[in-house]
Amino acid sequence: MLVIKDLYAKVAGTNKEIIKGLNLEINENEIHVIMGPNGAGKSTLSNVIFNNPKYEITSGEIIFEGENITDLDTDKIAKKGLFMSFQIPEVIPGITNAEFLKSAKTSITGEKVNLFEFANTLDDNMDKLNIDKKYINREVNVGFSGGEKKKNEILQLLTLNPKLAILDETDSGLDVDAIKTVSKGIKLFKNDKNAVLIITHSTKLIKDLDVNYVHILVDGKIVKTGTKELANEIDEKGFIEYEN
Repeated sequence: MLVIKDLYAKVAGTNKEIIKGLNLEINENEIHVIMGPNGAGKSTLSNVIFNNPKYEITSGEIIFEGENITDLDTDKIAKKGLFMSFQIPEVIPGITNAEFLKSAKTSITGEKVNLFEFANTLDDNMDKLNIDKKYINREVNVGFSGGEKKKNEILQLLTLNPKLAILDETDSGLDVDAIKTVSKGIKLFKNDKNAVLIITHSTKLIKDLDVNYVHILVDGKIVKTGTKELANEIDEKGFIEYEN
């Protein structure tokens, strides 16, 4: 599904290289986890995949379902079936969650949304995530707590139903109950036709997930790949072994 080949990227307009020869391959029906110390390039990688203009790819390729998307605009990448949750979710005053999701769904599919079916889908997803129905008519993340923002992104994930979900520290700052909700949402989303890439600092979110691969990212490149046991080792010992 996703192939990243020898990727190098820097902060746009500078010589500050952050991604330094990164290779990664994700297939359908897989959950991958990227862990690494602060400043390793984890969040940069997710932004580079989406061609965020704050970063510049200097060499390498990003292939999605056989198509080179390295130079595509961000909105076109999203329309191909990629989704990214933010470490710090955006606040969008003046637009309700319902309006935002309906507009996003229409933009992705290119078809007019059936309002009755769409409302039922939203109701069903909110029930599954135990989200108060009143939230759907509130402005996007306006006045939301950190946990509410992250739950809102999982609601977006289930409703937009992408092919590949990239979750950038979705568990950051969450209490135990919120982490359980996010984990449940990932399990509800996951099927044999899609895939998930989780960027995280700890094992709390992935504890109950069927993770296929864990990658350790240090200084802009993946230095080790293993099973879920590798994440448990990191949880106990940290990244010191890999930083030297």
